[in-house]
Amino acid sequence: MKRNIIKIDEELCNGCGLCVDACHEGALKMIEGKARLVSDSYCDGLGACLPECPTGAISIEEREAEEFSGGAPKVLACGCPGTQSRSFDRDRGPAHPAHPSHPAHPAHSAQPAHPAHPTHSSHSHSPNGSELRQWPVQIQLVPVHAPWLDKAHLLIAADCTAFSFADFHQSFMKGRITLIGCPKLDNADYAQKLTEILKRNDIISITVVRMEVPCCGGIVQAAKTAMMQSGKLVPWQVITLGTDGAILED
Repeated sequence: MKRNIIKIDEELCNGCGLCVDACHEGALKMIEGKARLVSDSYCDGLGACLPECPTGAISIEEREAEEFSGGAPKVLACGCPGTQSRSFDRDRGPAHPAHPSHPAHPAHSAQPAHPAHPTHSSHSHSPNGSELRQWPVQIQLVPVHAPWLDKAHLLIAADCTAFSFADFHQSFMKGRITLIGCPKLDNADYAQKLTEILKRNDIISITVVRMEVPCCGGIVQAAKTAMMQSGKLVPWQVITLGTDGAILED
C-alpha cells in the first residue's frame, strides 16, 4: 500500500537524537551515530519528528510501505534497555555543588566536587553503593523531556573517569543526574543535545569531570557551547582527573 513515511538524509543527520525522543511510536533509533527508520510499520507518517530536527534531515515521502501497526512493541524481548527512561529512588539530600564556579571561568577543583554534606546517615544510600539516579546515562540516549532532568544538578562525565577514580559514585554522582560520553569515539554532537536539555529544563548546576588527555576537552567545550546556545549560564565547574586517577590542580 502507498502511504506517507518519513525519509532521513543521512548526510544531513548530525546524530543529535532529538527525532528519536520525539517519535512516540518507536520507529526511529540511533544506529552508528545516525537516526534511522527501523520499520515502516512503526511509522505513522504524521511527522512529529520533523520539527525536532535541527538540520532539516527529515522529510515525508509517499511510497509503498507496510501498513502502520501502531508502533514498536512497548516491551522488547531482545531490546536494549538503554533506550527506556526510568529513575531510581535515592535519598537526594541537599544536592548542590560545593564550590561552583562562575560560568565564564570553569574551575579545576583540587577536591572532589560533590553536593554539600547530607543530613541522612551514611547507611541511607543504596545498599550496593550505587548513586545512579536514572537510566539511560549515555548523552545521546537521554530523552530531553525526561522528568528527572527538571531541577537537576547535572554531572557530565567522560567515559573513562569512573574507571580511574575509585570513589566516583560518592564523590561525583551523589545527588546528581549523570550523563556520560566520549568526544573522541562517539560520532555525535554533544553540544546540540545538551543545548536542548538546557532549553527544556531548569538545570541548577553542571559539573564536568574529564580526563587530562586533550581529546577530553571536547566534553568541556560541548557544555560551554550548550550554555551559550541555550542562553542559560548556570553555575558550573570542571574537574580534571589524571590517568592515574588523581584529581589535578590548576
